Amino acid sequence: MLSADEIARADRFVTGTLRSHFAVGRGLTRVILASYTGVAPAEIAFAYGPQGKPSLAHPESRLRFNISHSHGVALFAVTIDRDVGVDVERVRPDISFEAIAEDFFSPEERDVLRAVPGPDKARAFFDCWTRKEAFIKARGDGLSLPLDQFVVSLELDVTQALLATRWDRSEAERWAVAPLETGPGYRGAIAVESRSFHATRWLWSGGPTARVSIALPAHDRHE
Repeated sequence: MLSADEIARADRFVTGTLRSHFAVGRGLTRVILASYTGVAPAEIAFAYGPQGKPSLAHPESRLRFNISHSHGVALFAVTIDRDVGVDVERVRPDISFEAIAEDFFSPEERDVLRAVPGPDKARAFFDCWTRKEAFIKARGDGLSLPLDQFVVSLELDVTQALLATRWDRSEAERWAVAPLETGPGYRGAIAVESRSFHATRWLWSGGPTARVSIALPAHDRHE
């Protein structure tokens, strides 16, 4: 059900695992969007923003979506009339948290991370990273928006993680950024263009011909 350009992109990955992850992720994206639009998965067409953010190339559609994947876990978000971004990352305790934070995080975030006890530092780092990535993906900025130009909370159970945007103080009032439960060993986050949203989470359990296969529903309200 993939398009010719998606097959070409998959073929450019250097390992079979990466090729498979890309192909399965794109295939599931098509199946999930088909369940909302009524368009056959293979007939869904995508458009891409200046920084590569995908969207539906159907001007009449009100759906927005975003995708993230990391080491065998994929996260999909679908909204109506609201820009959205998601990020999921596997927690890797063997990376140099402080060095990466010094290069990319804001001064406020670096100070908070330094104060986090050692056993919790990996969790706090990836909470910060996923929340920042979800926000720039929702805006469609990619790396053109420096990560140190806005501030997110590193708290574990925060309901509004976007604290400040340096280029425009009012920008932070337009967005909700919140953590998402993505399973043991992973951290995730969502950013939505709204200060109040209702998120319904589903664990995918269907095959390639499923319309919508639903298991383990959970509801979170962020206001």
